[in-house]
Amino acid sequence: MKISPTKIPGVMEVEITPLTDERGLFARTFCAETFAGHGLADRYPHQNTSYNPRRGTLRGLHLQAEPSPEAKLVRATRGRVFDVAVDLRPASPAYRDWTAVELDADRRNALYIPAGCAHGFLTLDDDSEVFYLMSETYVPALARTYRWNDPAFGVDWPFEPSVISARDADAEDYTP
Repeated sequence: MKISPTKIPGVMEVEITPLTDERGLFARTFCAETFAGHGLADRYPHQNTSYNPRRGTLRGLHLQAEPSPEAKLVRATRGRVFDVAVDLRPASPAYRDWTAVELDADRRNALYIPAGCAHGFLTLDDDSEVFYLMSETYVPALARTYRWNDPAFGVDWPFEPSVISARDADAEDYTP
């Protein structure tokens, strides 16, 4: 497993190191000891799946606030998504900056998003599925949604979404 930093402190791309033979491949996708050694969350009490039948489906930007902020480990298990993290940690040198990684089921890469960063994605293929590991249990009262195209972030999405929930479409701009 290879863990590589992005331009946002603590946001990491996680790539597998496959072992292949005539049977196919085998790879470790998570190791608590390795993650802890990189200062990343190593406990994930919630696991979620998001199936998206249509290309152009947008989900986000979502965040769970204090006192139970959550880190996420996100992987496309089918198709491809443009996966985005926005740094909303006021003390961070990258505050309100964003980064994106194309998660591809064929590459089996993942994005680690630390607590305090908002997350969203846009599907690049029909029939895309995303699998999340969440470091905290979900607390509805702490859920936050920020507008996907908020000018405070300036995320350069590859194209306009064609499918978006009312919650995400009606999200307000970020205010610190």
